[in-house]
Amino acid sequence: MAISVEQIKQLRAATGAGILDCRKALEEAGGDFDKAVEILRKKGLAKAAKKAGREASEGVIETYVHGGGRIGVMLELNCETDFVARSEVFRNLAHELALQIAAMSPRYVRDEDIPQAVLDQEAEIARERAKGKPEHVVQRIVDGMLEKFKNEVVLMRQPYIRDDSKTIQDLINEHIASIGENIVVRRFVRWELGETAKAAEKDEQAA
Repeated sequence: MAISVEQIKQLRAATGAGILDCRKALEEAGGDFDKAVEILRKKGLAKAAKKAGREASEGVIETYVHGGGRIGVMLELNCETDFVARSEVFRNLAHELALQIAAMSPRYVRDEDIPQAVLDQEAEIARERAKGKPEHVVQRIVDGMLEKFKNEVVLMRQPYIRDDSKTIQDLINEHIASIGENIVVRRFVRWELGETAKAAEKDEQAA
């Protein structure tokens, strides 16, 4: 079937993918927009995996203040070249991630950033709640609660606030595929007015 310019424009606006990639995805999907988005996402994952090992030492420090000064975020987002670091697309991504952090209060960038002591504590809480059930059931409950905890506190796992059909990792992968460079969230910190010293310390661990 013939793919219109308007279809390509809509898909490109939604995914950030290149014109040729959008056309190919629409042709492969028979013109189905949702299927084309999924095709591009899968391709983005493959491209992102290939670029993941490449060094990303350029980038930006993005700051964002919300609620009349009640919440502040500082984020370091890295890419491979200064050219990309200065691009509007990359800077918009950094801003979107800062908004995400302000709204959703993640504590860590990735799963591996969570201290083992924190995971052990969450597992113990889950075991207490499941007390009295068979051990195999308890373990399933513990595993499920740990996954839920990670989904809440790990930035890369969180649903994107503007489109909860994709995670932040999906969003970054789409940008890697369209920009053609590795993109890395290096660190972030989130402050909230009046938070306790303990809460601030937890957030700073994410850096």
